[in-house]
Amino acid sequence: MNQQQIITNLENYVRNIHSGDSSGHDWYHIDRVRNLAVHLARKEKADEFIVECAALVHDVIDDKLHTDLISQKEQLVETLSNLLKNSDQVKDIIYIIENISFKGGNGVIPNTLEGKIVQDADRLDAIGAIGVARTFAYGGKKNRSMFNPNFEIRENMTLEEYRSDQSSSLHHFYEKILKLKELMNTPSAYEMAKERHSYVENFIEQFMKEWNFTK
Repeated sequence: MNQQQIITNLENYVRNIHSGDSSGHDWYHIDRVRNLAVHLARKEKADEFIVECAALVHDVIDDKLHTDLISQKEQLVETLSNLLKNSDQVKDIIYIIENISFKGGNGVIPNTLEGKIVQDADRLDAIGAIGVARTFAYGGKKNRSMFNPNFEIRENMTLEEYRSDQSSSLHHFYEKILKLKELMNTPSAYEMAKERHSYVENFIEQFMKEWNFTK
């Protein structure tokens, strides 16, 4: 099986897992992250195949989306092993997807260039116009308000606090989204992040202007 056939099989596998998602983690998110990751891999001269495979499966064992992570991981490892026939590549991909999450600011920086690139690509899709839309989509899925002025911006959160619903979608911009530009690992991603970050800042300014309007 050649690399393109492997990619096609992974696409079908991931489409099935993420079909029907309404939290901003659907197939189209996966596809955007894949495209961003491959673009960055070419810029940074990384292993494009490993980057593309990892980007395609990066949300398969995410605790935001799945409850039985053990069986999800077992299924993923089996799928990758059957497709790749290369245990080192499987280990590289699993390492990447287990080490790219933000986790309330308590995540880690992957120690491989490929991991850094997939992390950057995933974070780029959380910034900008699409990032704004995804923030409110996820907030709606979690029954969060658009904005609640009675909440405070949370810092130094544990993972449990970060995953809790004691926040609003607008607070999430301060708790995560606006931090991502400075957390980019690669120069190519940082350059892309600057424009997207600026868009989020402008959106928040306009949001608050409308929120605070009085006749």
